[in-house]
Amino acid sequence: MSRPTALLRLAALGACALMLTGCISLFPKTKPAQLYRFGQTPAETEAAAPATGTVAVFRAGGTFQNETAGDRLLAITGGEAQYIAESRWVAPASVLFDQAVLAAFDAAPGRVRLLSRGEAGRADYVLRLDVRNFETRYENGAEAAPTVVVRVRASLTRSRDRSLAGEEILEARVPASGNRVGAIVSAYDRATGDVIGQLVRWLETRAAA
Repeated sequence: MSRPTALLRLAALGACALMLTGCISLFPKTKPAQLYRFGQTPAETEAAAPATGTVAVFRAGGTFQNETAGDRLLAITGGEAQYIAESRWVAPASVLFDQAVLAAFDAAPGRVRLLSRGEAGRADYVLRLDVRNFETRYENGAEAAPTVVVRVRASLTRSRDRSLAGEEILEARVPASGNRVGAIVSAYDRATGDVIGQLVRWLETRAAA
């Protein structure tokens, strides 16, 4: 084969390869997941009198429902559990929940100041939060609008002697306005704000005792 002929054949093969790369993918195409977040609705807190002294509360570690601690939305229908397809939180739910708690105490007008790990300051109390439930429940069938359930166990101990100052179960059940992901996410936002509002009010009461 002459050199010019060989060069023409190589050029033709190269052109075919370029054309193929434009229409063939080695990886299957999937619909990207829609990202959502919660914790944007401010927690409802009662107006408080001007603080006469700050009560520092250290936010210690806690647990978060294992199945929902990540970025997926859990739906429960009867005895079946599955994740809502093509829908995820922008960050792990445990992280978004912690951010919402901190934001609520920063905005609250009361005496309690929440300290995070590594933050300077001596704490009067230690707070532990265990998120027991953070899920979507289809209580009236898979076609009906579900209810979002957020349930948290809060325990407060005194730093000086590690004695128990109080514990409480905080719960919110918010029906979604429809069986749509957007409506479900809105219910998560309201339920989270409700529970955190309860937490702020409870801590203000316990810290003043």
